[in-house]
Amino acid sequence: MTSSNYVAEHSFSVEGKSWVLNSPDPPGFLQQILHSIKNNVFPITSDSQKKHSPSARVLALLTTIFPVLTWARNYKPSKFKKDLISGLTLASLSIPQSIGYAGLANLDPQYGLYGSVVPPLIYSVMGTSQELAIGPVAVVSLLISSMISKLVDPAADPVSYRKLVFTATFFAGTFQALFGILRLGFLIDFLSHAAIVGFMAGAAIVIGLQQLKSLLGISHFTTKTDVVSVLEAVVNSLRTSWYPLNFVLGCSFLIFILITRFIGKKKKKLFWLPAISPVISVIISTLIVYLTRADEHGVKIIKHFKGGLNPSSLNQLEFNSPHLGELAKIGFICATIALTEAVAVGRSFASIKGYNLDGNKEMLAMGFMNIAGSMSSCYVATGSFSRTAVNVSAGCESAVSNIVMAITVFISLQVMTKLLYYTPLAILASIILSALPGLIDYNEAYHIWKVDKMDFLACAGAFFGVLFASVEIGLLVAVGISFGRLILNSIRSDVEELGRLPGSDIFCDKAQYPGVLHVSGVRVIRLNSGSFCFANANPIKERITSYLTEKEQATIGIILDMSNVMSIDSSGLVALEEIHKKMVSRNVHLAIANPRWKVIHKLKIGGFVEKVGSDCIFLTVNEAVDVCLSSKSATC
Repeated sequence: MTSSNYVAEHSFSVEGKSWVLNSPDPPGFLQQILHSIKNNVFPITSDSQKKHSPSARVLALLTTIFPVLTWARNYKPSKFKKDLISGLTLASLSIPQSIGYAGLANLDPQYGLYGSVVPPLIYSVMGTSQELAIGPVAVVSLLISSMISKLVDPAADPVSYRKLVFTATFFAGTFQALFGILRLGFLIDFLSHAAIVGFMAGAAIVIGLQQLKSLLGISHFTTKTDVVSVLEAVVNSLRTSWYPLNFVLGCSFLIFILITRFIGKKKKKLFWLPAISPVISVIISTLIVYLTRADEHGVKIIKHFKGGLNPSSLNQLEFNSPHLGELAKIGFICATIALTEAVAVGRSFASIKGYNLDGNKEMLAMGFMNIAGSMSSCYVATGSFSRTAVNVSAGCESAVSNIVMAITVFISLQVMTKLLYYTPLAILASIILSALPGLIDYNEAYHIWKVDKMDFLACAGAFFGVLFASVEIGLLVAVGISFGRLILNSIRSDVEELGRLPGSDIFCDKAQYPGVLHVSGVRVIRLNSGSFCFANANPIKERITSYLTEKEQATIGIILDMSNVMSIDSSGLVALEEIHKKMVSRNVHLAIANPRWKVIHKLKIGGFVEKVGSDCIFLTVNEAVDVCLSSKSATC
């Protein structure tokens, strides 16, 4: 090596050290939270924007909170025709589904329709998705009924049950809004894609089994959701009293709905047929029951339910309830599941249309619509995949389709409630059953099995947990497996030895790339753990110090590539100090290459840099190797 090259490398080394050692302190946890709130609530931060007038800044803030102020400027009358058709088509599907989902949630039919009025109106001005159809959904309805029924029996005390539902809905909306404001959307990612696939499949089967009550005309049914309890209740009821006419009527229209869905898939121009088939089923079956007086022969019907505008439920929120802690937990679970479903559906259709969905704004919109819903007699609403697919097929152009749907449902509440008196419950069960196949994704489950067996374990855990225990147990198993895997991956004590790629300054894993070159006298070791902490500090220390006992070759220096380490705690610092002491005792030099921002900050405030010397810190692995080789007698 020439003296000029050495000087150049030495100057680069000094400059690299200064970049690492003189970096500013990273923001603390409180600063990050405040910064997130500022970015979400007060988005104007640039110097040029700060010079704008207060009115302009207020307008910018309002357009951030209410995206309708942005897209409404470019809304053309020509788009309204498509949105009108989409909204009416959506309403024809939403009305019977909402009534059925209310029954699944153990609420009177009108509460399902209420959830298709206020929440869609609020989402249409605050949401960023152009296609997402808002309203009650099957899985959240199941969550509500299965968890709140354990606190209050809906059959024995429906008023108290309803109050707890509204309170849980308020908590769900509050959590969703906080997720958006504080940018805590990552919390819903603890429920992995595999866990969602398993949970949805298990929930679909449980929901289907729950519909046997209406499909068979059973009067007394279990409040439990596990498959064993439900089947036992069905068998016991079949021995005593059930009404075959309900089964015949429900299965006949279920077949009709499935046939129209098949036709709609084959012929895209007939997209409207499967969308209106549920409302056609309701109309025809209601006429059949009315004309034949089938209700006098055992056919279970809706009977009277209250119509009109959503009544206020503000005075029904139970913040002094002895079950407040349980309601907060239920609200958190419902908030997470509802957000997961809505964001997944919204993003999938947004990618097809070629625009980005703002996840934080979606959470904020979902939160405020459910908070408002809890005060207007609604339970947790979210985006529905089946209704969104119908909305897209009908050619929707904007969130105006949600407004049209909400107005249509509101009109129905004014004029149609008396007409639905003779609607058989078996038809509502068949409508719910027809929507369940879309929740069971066999192909995706098989794909998960092929790609990652541990991921499939979370999928299977959620599926069997929901099926044989309860909805909560299924979620807990799925989150537990996903979270456990995350922890194991982040703290695993894997280290790998690196070698130089021939003809380059790149260092790669020797096991993955056997052809890399070994650097004589220097061992380059990369830590693969995201966190160097109490859980893996000792194993990592033992793995590194084991290189000192190998007699294959003399080692003059060990370089630790810490580019993968995102954080380090006091146990990690102690382990590094012990590694350094052992190396000094054996006359082996230690070098730290590419420490991340928070890591070098901890190394400085923990006194490690002062103890080992700043000459041991390098910006890159190549820089550390070159300096060690250029002067073997110097401190690395």
